[in-house]
Amino acid sequence: MTDHSQPTATRPPADARRLHPLSPLAAVGTYVIPTFFALVVFLGDVGIAIRALIFIVILVVGAGIAWAAWFRTSFWFDADGDLRVATGVLFRNERRVQVSRLQAVDIHRPLVARIIGLAELRPEMAGGESGKVRLSYLTESDAQVLRNELLAHSAGLMLEDGETAATPAPEQILVRVPGPDLAVSGLLDIGTILAIGVGIGVVVFTLVWGNPAPLIGLILAGGGLVFGSATYFMTYFDFTLAESPDGLRLRYGLLNTRSQTVPPGRVQAVRISRPILWKRKGWVRLQVNVAGYAGGSDDSAAGTMLLPVAPRELALAVLQRVLPGVDVEAVNLVSAPPRARRRAPFQGRRLAAGHDERVMVIRGGWLTHTLDVVPHARMQSLRITQGPWQRTLGLASLHLDSTPGPVSPVALHRDAGQVRGELEAEVRRARAARAAFRPERWMRS
Repeated sequence: MTDHSQPTATRPPADARRLHPLSPLAAVGTYVIPTFFALVVFLGDVGIAIRALIFIVILVVGAGIAWAAWFRTSFWFDADGDLRVATGVLFRNERRVQVSRLQAVDIHRPLVARIIGLAELRPEMAGGESGKVRLSYLTESDAQVLRNELLAHSAGLMLEDGETAATPAPEQILVRVPGPDLAVSGLLDIGTILAIGVGIGVVVFTLVWGNPAPLIGLILAGGGLVFGSATYFMTYFDFTLAESPDGLRLRYGLLNTRSQTVPPGRVQAVRISRPILWKRKGWVRLQVNVAGYAGGSDDSAAGTMLLPVAPRELALAVLQRVLPGVDVEAVNLVSAPPRARRRAPFQGRRLAAGHDERVMVIRGGWLTHTLDVVPHARMQSLRITQGPWQRTLGLASLHLDSTPGPVSPVALHRDAGQVRGELEAEVRRARAARAAFRPERWMRS
C-alpha cells in the first residue's frame, strides 16, 4: 500500500518539521466568503446584528479548530526515505507516503494563501482519493524545496552526507497557451452549441406564445454558460507545459495557481479530442489518465489536462514526449462494419480501432471527435459488452479498462464474430508488453 492511516505508535522525532504558523489564517480565509454568502442567503430574515454575531462565532470556532490542527501536525522523512505525516487532534493518525510509489507532487496556491505567501503541497499516490495527503500550508519556497526532496527520494538521488538534492531539475518550456486562444476555445466548446439551441427554442416559444417567463430561464442558462466559460478560463489561465528530467511540468491558474509534474511512466492513457466548433481553428485538447488521480472531482479533472487547447501538430508533438516512439497517425485503423451506422447513425462513420506494437488506438465521437491511445503495457483489463440492439445487428463493444480519468477507451460496435478474437489478441499483446516493460525512473538523465 502507498498510504497507511493508523494510530501513531511513537512520538514524532525531534527533527520533525511543522507547517507554517500562518496556516490557520490561510485555512480560515478560504471559507470566509462562502460563509458570508451562506448567512446572507439562508438567514435573510434574521437581523444584521445577529448574522454578524453568527459570522464572528463561526470564524472564531473555525480558527480554533484550524489552530489545533496546525499545532498537532508534523512531518518528517523516515530511515527508508518515506514521508511520514502525523495529524489529528482527538485521534492521532500517522500517514506514510511511500515515495517509491509516488505518482506526482503538486503545489497549489489558493488565493488567500497566495496573498500571505503560502502554498499547499500535494503528494499524489496510487489509490486515488483514499490515499491523499495534504500539507497545508508551507511558504512557497519551502513547498518547492520539499517537492524537490520528494522527487529526489523517489529517484534515489542522495548526496554524500545523506541529504537529498533539493534544487529543482532544469526545464525547457514546450508550450504556453495564449490567453485569447483559451478564451475563444471555451466559448466554442460543446456547451455553447447546446446553449444556442436552447436559446433559439426559448425565443421561438416566447414569440409564438407571448409568454416572457421562459426568457428568465434563458438568462439563467446564459449566466451559467458565462460562469462555466469564466471558470474554464481562470482554471487554465497562463497554461505552461515544460519538459524536465523529472517529467512534464504544468503550471496554470489565475486566482488559484497550480504546479504539477506528470512523471514518466505514470500516464496510462491519452485522449486527443476536438469539439466540432474547433475544426476550422485546427485545435485539439490533450487529456491523460494518470495513476493516482481519481478524476472524480473538478480538481482531479484539472490534474489530468495536458493541453487545454493547441494546434493538432503541437498536440501530437507533446504526445510523442508522453509516449516516446508512438506515432498515432501511422496506426492502421479498421472501421466498424457498415451496419454499425444503424446503431450509431451520427458517429458510425468515424468508429474505428487499430494497433501497432506499442499502443491500441480507438477513434470515435460525434459532436466531439476523440482519439484514444492506450499503451498495451498499461491496460488494466479488457471486456466485451453486447446490448439487445447490438445483438440484433451482430455487433459488440470492446472495452479497454484504464485507471480512473477522462479517458474511457471503448471500441464501439465491432463485428460480434470477430471481437472475441480481437480481445484475445490484445491480451497477448498486453502480456508481451508488460513482460518487456521496464519501469521508468524520475530524474533519469
